[in-house]
Amino acid sequence: MKIKSGNLLFIAVVTFLSCWSQNSVAQVSNSNATYEGIEFKMAIVQEPVIPNNSVNIKDFGAVSGGDVLNSEAFAKAIEAVSQKGGGKVIIPPGIWLTGPIILKSNLELHAQAGALIKFSPDKSLYPLIETSFEGLNTWRCISPLYGKNLENVAFTGKGVWDGSGEVWRQVKRSKLTESQWKKFVASGGVVNASKTSWYPSEIFMNASEGADQNVRLDLKTKEDFEKIHDFLRPVLVSIQNSKRVLFDGPVFQNSPAWNIHPLMIEDLIVRNVSVRNPWFSQNGDGLDVESCKNVLVENSSFDVGDDAICIKSGKDKDGRDRGIPCENLVIRNNIVYHGHGGVTVGSEMSGGVKNMHVSNCTFMGTDVGLRFKSNRGRGGVVENIFISDIFMTDIPSQAISFNLYYGGKSIAETLEEGGTPVENKMIPVDEKTPQFKNISMKNITIAGANQAVFLQGLPEMNLENIEISNLKVKADKGFTIIDAKGIKITDAEIDLKDTAVFDVYNAKNLSLKNVEFNSTSPKAVTINGAASENIDLSTSDLSKKTFIGAKVPKKAVKF
Repeated sequence: MKIKSGNLLFIAVVTFLSCWSQNSVAQVSNSNATYEGIEFKMAIVQEPVIPNNSVNIKDFGAVSGGDVLNSEAFAKAIEAVSQKGGGKVIIPPGIWLTGPIILKSNLELHAQAGALIKFSPDKSLYPLIETSFEGLNTWRCISPLYGKNLENVAFTGKGVWDGSGEVWRQVKRSKLTESQWKKFVASGGVVNASKTSWYPSEIFMNASEGADQNVRLDLKTKEDFEKIHDFLRPVLVSIQNSKRVLFDGPVFQNSPAWNIHPLMIEDLIVRNVSVRNPWFSQNGDGLDVESCKNVLVENSSFDVGDDAICIKSGKDKDGRDRGIPCENLVIRNNIVYHGHGGVTVGSEMSGGVKNMHVSNCTFMGTDVGLRFKSNRGRGGVVENIFISDIFMTDIPSQAISFNLYYGGKSIAETLEEGGTPVENKMIPVDEKTPQFKNISMKNITIAGANQAVFLQGLPEMNLENIEISNLKVKADKGFTIIDAKGIKITDAEIDLKDTAVFDVYNAKNLSLKNVEFNSTSPKAVTINGAASENIDLSTSDLSKKTFIGAKVPKKAVKF
């Protein structure tokens, strides 16, 4: 039988595509259409390509049930596919106890539905390594899932990865029911003198004194850190300085510290995952994307003990010395339940953050919705942020928050303690001065919050060019705007319990257009501060209801 040359070409192309697809992981919809409507130029995020080899951990002696340590079986399975150039390691249904798993290039860990990988609570299995935590260079226990300098790594399937975080974390009594508190106390560990916190050990409790949040800056050598090994709790998943990393399908939960921490990754995809931590888990972040380039986070859910989706780039001098921004990010179609922030930038942002698109996300009961935070000493520039179609309900503090005086606590905790006084004194601008500018938020719905919007820059470095448009708000309190310039609020419907709607201090080039609110108070809008100037209220009905603070000359405000 003769085959025409055109048919031969067709067969060759089909054969090539078939072979190519067999060497790929989860090739779905990551095409040019994925990037339609993105406000900046961005390369298509590349997915990992995994060779078509597979093994099952049971073939290497893995025993289910949660009693037998399977570290060796995991290591042998990974080595077996690595010897063939890479491939898939299948974790079947069952409970699989293991120590740390060291990742390799060209590796897919496929946890099938019904698989629970439980990491051992034996802390001696987690040796110290040099790493980065909370943006600082330090020593830390190795992560349960750890890899560095890799290419093509994937986590797939519908299984569960559990970090046994309950044996690692401090717990505050105020966050527990009485029965939960009694259970922790009965499990061992120690309680501090004021009986306000439970610690896994006395070493942990003592080591936490004098820490910069969770990092001991006074210790220098590995031997120094070994003495506080119990305090150095790791993130659940740590992948560093790598290319083409995919999380698609599994549940990641109960982490010792942060849950998933990609650091210096180029081409990162996080989709269809569930990230869970107890709401009381200290530093129980969901996803911390740090100094990464070309990132896609979509169709995932987060219910955690700290910030849910958090964008970072190093802290203070360590972050500035690294000098790698987080850039080219698309974050969309995600749900956040409990968390200190729905989508957060900072506070470790010393390398900068730029070109970020956030859309079609829902925050339900999240401490803060859209959260931007930093402090003097950080440095770094956050710019070109585009946020749209965000839906928030039952936000217990601020729905939109910019806080340049961040002190390491959630806003809810700060409010509970009566707030922290802010000293609005100008200091010289240098490389340690953080800057937030050119940020657009549109189509924002806030159905219940303690406060709608809180914008606070620094006297020496104002927030700059923040635009909020098509905003619908139902909240207790309205807007606070401090040390900011180029703020534009357009097409807003504001329904508040409080009679004060806008409280403005030291604002320049502030524009309110087509803003409606339900307050009839003569002090619905107050503008104060000697630096306030060029305030444009002329295109709204506000001028009929506005009281201008006595500290501001009336000529500074355009009616």
